[in-house]
Amino acid sequence: MPSPEADLPFSVHIPFVELLGLRLCRWDEGVAEIALDPTGQHLNSFGVVHGGVSMTLLDVAMAHAARSVQRDVGVVTIEMKTSFMQAAKGPLRARGRLLHRTATLAFTEGEVRDAQGRLCAHASGTFRYVRRLPAADRTVQPLQTKAVAPDVVSNAPAAPCP
Repeated sequence: MPSPEADLPFSVHIPFVELLGLRLCRWDEGVAEIALDPTGQHLNSFGVVHGGVSMTLLDVAMAHAARSVQRDVGVVTIEMKTSFMQAAKGPLRARGRLLHRTATLAFTEGEVRDAQGRLCAHASGTFRYVRRLPAADRTVQPLQTKAVAPDVVSNAPAAPCP
């Protein structure tokens, strides 16, 4: 189902986010909103959205909320705690909110709601701000933009499990 609102472009290339079909709807002032219209590939064996998909929605929304106040740095997830309230079905929206930040850490919370506004999942998360500065004995991985995305995805079939 197409979005009734204009989606914002993600500022960095995140192949997993693109694979899931997440859409950025808001990204400013310590708040981010991510939408998803689930397909059959997002479901678990009970026919509802897989918990890992909901957790990814929360992680991406909270990370974007953390970055919304300083967009020239990246963030990495340090800790995330998720509670599932009810099965997630149909169009979903995750909202992340920056609660507090220090020079190096962001403390956030997020929620996933269905189209009727029912709370499906809630999370708290801690993120570390990371700059792209060279350091001794470390290589620095820059954020990937869509124009610079490496060719790491292969269309070859996966190797069978032993």
